[in-house]
Amino acid sequence: MPAKPISLAHIHFAKRGDAVIYLTDMLHRYDLGDRVSAEDSVILRAALENHQNATDKIGCGVSHFSVRSADFGTRCFWVNRTDGTTEKFSISASIRGS
Repeated sequence: MPAKPISLAHIHFAKRGDAVIYLTDMLHRYDLGDRVSAEDSVILRAALENHQNATDKIGCGVSHFSVRSADFGTRCFWVNRTDGTTEKFSISASIRGS
């Protein structure tokens, strides 16, 4: 099966696996509790919009993204909504959903 390219904002990846690696590297540049930079947030927003449950994940709107722990002590990106609620989202689900 041929590789499927994907674009996240202004970054183009020849295959989806490259996008997963890029986002995973981004995730590990941050410490738990950190707020994601504005530049990285543009990429995350594009990834989140590919998620199969994007509407539910985005909810009332995205205020910012952060890095926190999730199930079994793993780290992941979290959407911090404008109403103060939060929701975690999976990198692989965001890439697979597009």
